[in-house]
Amino acid sequence: METIRWGILGCGRIARKFASDLRLAEGAELSAVAARRMDDARAFANEFPAKHVHGSYQDLVSNPDVDVIYIASPHALHHDHTLLCLNHDKAVLCEKAFALNLRQAKEMVDLSRKRKVFLMEALWSKFLPQYQKVQELIAAGDLGDIKSILVNFGFIPQVPAPPRLYDPALGGGSLLDIGIYNVFLVLSILGRPDSIEASMTPGPEGVDLQCASLFRYQNGAMAQLFSSLLSNLGTDADISGTKSRIRLTARFYAPSATIELYRGREDSREIIPVNKEGGSGYQYEARHVSECLRKGLIESPVMSHEDSLLIMETMDRIRHAAGIHYSADD
Repeated sequence: METIRWGILGCGRIARKFASDLRLAEGAELSAVAARRMDDARAFANEFPAKHVHGSYQDLVSNPDVDVIYIASPHALHHDHTLLCLNHDKAVLCEKAFALNLRQAKEMVDLSRKRKVFLMEALWSKFLPQYQKVQELIAAGDLGDIKSILVNFGFIPQVPAPPRLYDPALGGGSLLDIGIYNVFLVLSILGRPDSIEASMTPGPEGVDLQCASLFRYQNGAMAQLFSSLLSNLGTDADISGTKSRIRLTARFYAPSATIELYRGREDSREIIPVNKEGGSGYQYEARHVSECLRKGLIESPVMSHEDSLLIMETMDRIRHAAGIHYSADD
């Protein structure tokens, strides 16, 4: 098996989770890490050894010992960092949210296709075993026709909260940070909504501290999505059809979630078994990207460019309806 050499751009919390799980991905190795400050990169490499340690992103993208770069910088920087990597012919796994708006996302995808370099959004939930199982149950007709989805994700940030959460220049607010999981889940089951209604609770800087959305479909299906940085909202999801209902328990987007299947009455709960591994769950997407690169693909057949563009288009529609504006929109 050809070993895929990974680089990591950005050395924060999410990068540490990814680097830890990369050890569980067969045929993948951490070759290089980079941060804006060399001290940060060295500290990261002390925890997750890498052959190359860079104090600049330019040095990382110029490194010939790197096949693919995982972008773990704040999402307001994803657009620029992805273009930097693609222009140096480095394959990219870009952390979600993919970009701040659809315009940026299109530029990223267009460059990937023009240069024929792999690009995928790191929406890790799509590769988790419980997500695959839910899709199997739906495809098998166990739920019947899906008519409603209710999905929530909220928390109160610990003090001191990251300033980016409240900065409109950095895409702050609940929607882009955590609401994207709600949007992803609904789109992956019901597809593009025919209409969207949305409202938000603004913070002092204008970002959404809470965001509520209603998706409507011509077939009568509806979805309610709620994200919050003001309350410890549940992180669960209900997917209801004409035959049965699935409830994804707390942290519906993560490996810890349990699938509860209700065939009619509320006391008919059935726990659907799912094979789970150790780690935080990022190894699944890392394996997939490595396999795509071995096949010479420029996009994933699972998390395609069109999937990412649809998510960003939907986020833009929500923001337009709710009155959420980012500096990058100008």
